[in-house]
Amino acid sequence: MQTEKVIDHIVEWLAGYCDQAGMNGFAVGISGGIDSAVTSTLCAKTGRTVYLLTMPIYSPPDQLVLAGNHLNWLKNQFPDVQGITVDLTPVFEAIEKSLPPDLQDGLTMANTRSRLRMVTLYAYASHYRLLVAGTGNKIEDFGVGFFTKYGDGGVDISPIADLMKSEVYEVGRSLGIIDAILQATPTDGLWADNRSDEAQIGATYDELEWAMRFDKSAGDESRLTDRQRQVLSIFRRLHQANRHKIDPIPVAEIPDEYKVTYRFKV
Repeated sequence: MQTEKVIDHIVEWLAGYCDQAGMNGFAVGISGGIDSAVTSTLCAKTGRTVYLLTMPIYSPPDQLVLAGNHLNWLKNQFPDVQGITVDLTPVFEAIEKSLPPDLQDGLTMANTRSRLRMVTLYAYASHYRLLVAGTGNKIEDFGVGFFTKYGDGGVDISPIADLMKSEVYEVGRSLGIIDAILQATPTDGLWADNRSDEAQIGATYDELEWAMRFDKSAGDESRLTDRQRQVLSIFRRLHQANRHKIDPIPVAEIPDEYKVTYRFKV
């Protein structure tokens, strides 16, 4: 990959889209992970205003430290970067008290955390006329659907959604993202036990990238190892189960003959 050209292309695309939309800049939720670090840095390189929001909900201290270190690193380079911390733990606690206990399974409440953060991002974006920049990569957004519908999937633009996870790391290294983030175990930070992405999915990102490419190429499955077969099965199962997130929202198209044609006098 021609990393520098990819960076320049995304930055130019972001700036052009922002100007065409008549907006002032970008809002990005940062978590201490590689995807949000790369996305926020690309947004900052446009020279537009960037609001970086840290939105803890029972968040582990090490994630907050990583997010804070990234914010400080970015602010030292770009004067138009603003850092905001919004503690959403009390809001989440209020929801826990309001919802019936039998509704509060792990996945439901993990997705609720993500949706609270989306609401907060759009509050700032609306007030300051910003675009919410998504942090999803290609394997998450279009491979296995590893995101929350109307949570971290609720965005205005997706700067890194055509980059595989390995390519995001490559861009991150070229941008000079701090080593602690480059070396951190990927996690969505939505679970009480802080489980990793790999633990949730059952495969590494490198394995999923292989499966996505293999599935698209329609290769010879008879030559696969047992682990490759397992990973391919995981990829296909998640891709199919999450098509409702990956594909555009379906529209019930009404036949023309069922519609009333109104005639207006001029």
